[in-house]
Amino acid sequence: MEAFERQIKAFAADIDDELKAGNLSFPTVFDLTLRIKKVADDPNSSLENIAEVVRAEPLLSAKVLRMANSLLLNPYQREVTSVAAAISRIGSSTLRCLAYAVAADQLARDHRSPRMRLVASGLWMYSIDVASWAFAFSRHLSRGNADTALLAGLMVNIGQFYLLAKAANYPALEDDTVRFAEFVMLWDEPIKRAVLEAFELPADIVRAVDMNVDGASEWPPRTLDDIVFLATLAAETPDPFANLLGIKHRPELLDASLGEAGRSEFDALLAAAHTTRQQILSAASGA
Repeated sequence: MEAFERQIKAFAADIDDELKAGNLSFPTVFDLTLRIKKVADDPNSSLENIAEVVRAEPLLSAKVLRMANSLLLNPYQREVTSVAAAISRIGSSTLRCLAYAVAADQLARDHRSPRMRLVASGLWMYSIDVASWAFAFSRHLSRGNADTALLAGLMVNIGQFYLLAKAANYPALEDDTVRFAEFVMLWDEPIKRAVLEAFELPADIVRAVDMNVDGASEWPPRTLDDIVFLATLAAETPDPFANLLGIKHRPELLDASLGEAGRSEFDALLAAAHTTRQQILSAASGA
């Protein structure tokens, strides 16, 4: 385990240095996400400028067209075949989600370690699970913008995703995935805050994905914080890092947060939002 100890100390030192300098060194897997952010945020960018970036990435182009033609966003089934028209239909928040989806898929496929690829795949499945429930809850409860809820749901685990991508530079960490999970859980929140700051996401999204903020304590949920918190409880796929550490407390959290009456209302919401959740999950993940 000498190599593991040496590399995990080096990883911690590198992360600490990045946080102190306030300048994250993003892994290449984030390149597409950052390019989309840059062009979408530029007030001088036209729709065609954004479309050019998207068209350069075939997988992202396919996801954008699939989303634009999904039943959720195209109920009258007027097929969109132009990338620019598809971007116009889905909006910038959803485009960012899909760029992130491509990054997650790349990480899961290309990580040099088979064990880490498995964790990456599980992390993406959990993230899109949370995000799809957040979208569905926002729609069914008419609380805020569902696209914003989708993006916020995806960002819940952005710190873990960043650390997992950077771990490719430290191959010995795959020798003890439980201890690596402990490391990720330790650094998750400070890295997540730094990534969200670098992405310049709105304050309501930053607050909603802060897992140190108390979630819904009464029914019905009223804020984006509440929506995202409930989505993490609704997720059917486990967080792979929490799972490695044996953290399985969803039922206890549900009962403690909502109470008996709230739990009944929550179960009814799950049933009502299930179809919408399945539709957005399929459109975003390509499943």
